[in-house]
Amino acid sequence: MSGRRIFTKPARLAAVAPYVWMLLFFLVPFGFVVKISLSQTAIAQPPYTPVFDLAAGWTALRAAFDALSIDNFKLILGDHLYVVSYLRSLTVAAVSTAILLGIGYPIAYAMARLPRRWQPLAMMLVIVPFWTSFLIRIYAWINILQHDGLLNQLLLALHIVSKPVVWLSTDTAMYVGIVYSYLPFMVLPLYATLAKLPHSLSEAAADLGASPGRAFWLVTFPLSLPGIGAGVLLCFIPIVGEFVIPDLLAGSRSPMIGQTLWLEFFTNRDWPVASALAVLLLGVLLLPLLIYERAQRRQLEGKS
Repeated sequence: MSGRRIFTKPARLAAVAPYVWMLLFFLVPFGFVVKISLSQTAIAQPPYTPVFDLAAGWTALRAAFDALSIDNFKLILGDHLYVVSYLRSLTVAAVSTAILLGIGYPIAYAMARLPRRWQPLAMMLVIVPFWTSFLIRIYAWINILQHDGLLNQLLLALHIVSKPVVWLSTDTAMYVGIVYSYLPFMVLPLYATLAKLPHSLSEAAADLGASPGRAFWLVTFPLSLPGIGAGVLLCFIPIVGEFVIPDLLAGSRSPMIGQTLWLEFFTNRDWPVASALAVLLLGVLLLPLLIYERAQRRQLEGKS
């Protein structure tokens, strides 16, 4: 038996495995969510109707399908509370991602310019926060930003303010928590892209008369766009659905969609509306992924 035949079957199984995983752990559960989003709320267990009962026969199953409707989606699109929650989530995610890019790019660029022996240490310092529980880090920021916390004590000691500043339950505290928590997700893909760029490109641009700033904008920045796109997606998408940070640091006066989902699922127990919110959220988040995929395809077509 040839070596090619020996490795053909394992290779095929390895290629099929990711699709099976996606089918079992994404598409099937998402199908349940879509079905619940088309159901109606009921005071029962589970708290929605209709419930598919395969043992009841085809007639009952067909009647259950006929009972499904898009009323929950109409309710969401026509309710000011839900629309505002979506818009606020998108706004917070966009602003936070812009801040993360503004902070993360210089950090990643500096890391890529370090001598090779220092780059692993710099990378370790970036990922050190992951060694601590996410929830503990957010509670630490609560202690820092509270009325008599470390930040106000420092500002008072430096005579920058005359009285303690209110930080908690504000958008400022929320943005601080988000930027702190998601900064590694921006820095690491940017560093991976910038570290691969040869320094000879900048040297060649300098030899041709370009200033350092012009060489950066005309050479380095365009070549780092794949890393920028990856970092933006890694930050923007989870921030849109963020629940813990806004709930603990910003309060609930103007909830994001993650807080609204929690309210509908666990307080109101309105699973159909909550499922419809989740389905719409996935649809909204598919848009930046499609834009990124199309940009990558155009870049590959341009190279070819």
